[in-house]
Amino acid sequence: MALVRQWRLPAGRALLEIPAGGLDVADDGTKEDPLVAAPRELEEETGLRAGTWRQLGTFYTAPGFTDELMHLSLATDLVPASADGRLGPDEDERLILEWWPWQDAVAAVDRGEICDAKSIVGLLRLERLIERGEVVIATPRDSSAHPDAPAPPE
Repeated sequence: MALVRQWRLPAGRALLEIPAGGLDVADDGTKEDPLVAAPRELEEETGLRAGTWRQLGTFYTAPGFTDELMHLSLATDLVPASADGRLGPDEDERLILEWWPWQDAVAAVDRGEICDAKSIVGLLRLERLIERGEVVIATPRDSSAHPDAPAPPE
């Protein structure tokens, strides 16, 4: 799976996270549709486009503090965005794309190495769906795994 490592000023360190981003707000104050924002944010943060999208639910990030509602999506059938029309990260973002087997990402949650709320919720939700057989994810040894993903150690 594609994860991004980026510096988070409030945390004072770089965090490994699932790709994500905010909803754009129009001049009239309306928020962008999450189904429109998700593909844009995936491309901006990873340089990838998804052939298939599945909505995984929503959750409030910190309802005692903010009204931010996070929308989780699973993007699969990933392909590189074309170089000539690719959306890039925001000017203030310095992102490093990393490829991890989903099991290792979940284990990183358990070890506290992945520690932001959206990534924890997203990865544990994904694990639950895989365990129930509702989602099938290619393993690194499958020919259907992403071609840019590193080969697993032998």
